[in-house]
Amino acid sequence: MLSFCGIFKNEEAALPACLNSVRDIVDEMIVLDTGSSDRTPEIARELGAQVYDFEWGQNFSDARNYALQYVQGDWVLVLDADEVLTPEIKPQLQQAIQSSEHILINLIRQEVGAVQSPYSLISRLFRKHPDVYFTRPYHSIVDDSIQVLLEREPQWQIGYLSEVAILHYGYQPGAIASLNKFARAQAAMEGFFKLHPEDPYVCCKLGALYMQTGKFDQGIELLERGLQSIQKSPAPDPNLLYELYYHLGNVQTRFRNWQSAADFYQAAIQQSLLPKLKLGAYNNLGSLLLGVGDLATAKQAYETVLQIDPSFAIGHYNLGTTLKALGDLSGAIACYQRAIHLNSDYAEAYQNLGVALWKLGDLTASIEAFKQAIALHETQNPAVAQELRQTLQEMGWQV
Repeated sequence: MLSFCGIFKNEEAALPACLNSVRDIVDEMIVLDTGSSDRTPEIARELGAQVYDFEWGQNFSDARNYALQYVQGDWVLVLDADEVLTPEIKPQLQQAIQSSEHILINLIRQEVGAVQSPYSLISRLFRKHPDVYFTRPYHSIVDDSIQVLLEREPQWQIGYLSEVAILHYGYQPGAIASLNKFARAQAAMEGFFKLHPEDPYVCCKLGALYMQTGKFDQGIELLERGLQSIQKSPAPDPNLLYELYYHLGNVQTRFRNWQSAADFYQAAIQQSLLPKLKLGAYNNLGSLLLGVGDLATAKQAYETVLQIDPSFAIGHYNLGTTLKALGDLSGAIACYQRAIHLNSDYAEAYQNLGVALWKLGDLTASIEAFKQAIALHETQNPAVAQELRQTLQEMGWQV
């Protein structure tokens, strides 16, 4: 028996997609409402969920563990409201939970619209066990309790599904701003950090958050502390080690320390992980190499990106930019067109396609590409649209 379990507050817009994505594979849906003022509880009941109330106390683990007491299934699947289960993964998931030796099956999550690191491995499918529970107030995970359980009961195994299982929409800019996610995350993690200042996991997550919000000195200090801490471990977690190397590579790139950044990205790539989980490091390494003029090696990095994930639109765009710099305009055009095919709202791809077509002398197609770029920039960044329009008009083009 498979149970869905989730905690929600004021998620009436996103909740239907989430619950509908799991209804046909789970035997029950447990929803814990943490104080909604909208129709979240009613919608959950209408979709067949059992709904329970919980007074929110700024700790995600407390809420998730409270919800677990209502679960009747042998296995638990956890999603947030801004996540959906992919239809393609369901046969693999159903087969996986027939295993008698697994305590946890990690799932690949795709960050929809992510610019840099689009995939992560998360612990959202686990066996119902009295000693498996969530820890940490934010980014709550069952991994800590499972590690303790494995030391006592080593017969259990941890597995994973190699295809994308979850699509996550919550870290798109609009969602972050509307739900004030950065502020909530920072408050919760800072409280945990005060009690566990050497914990590499919270150092990594809080350090990365500080970098995102412009607190660079604090972010660097925590990421470096996290790396030093995890390197002392006799068996470092490769996922966490990858994240720390990856974020430190981003830090060094920001401050234009190119060689140090490249070293961190290479260290991230060396971790024993599924290639898809290392896509961000490969892609950022390519961008670094492109920026310093090492076009041939940048091309190799982007080709590796696209071998790993042919559907990564940004990878096609970046390879196109590299080929354009190498003088291969036909190859660049094909890459830009592929990026646009994968993401029809890709303004930058249209703009660079226009440049490549112009350089090849196809003015009619070039103007059409620039028109598409301007139209998309108008909705995404009007200042860029105006700048592009003015540049083209100065060249004597009517767009």
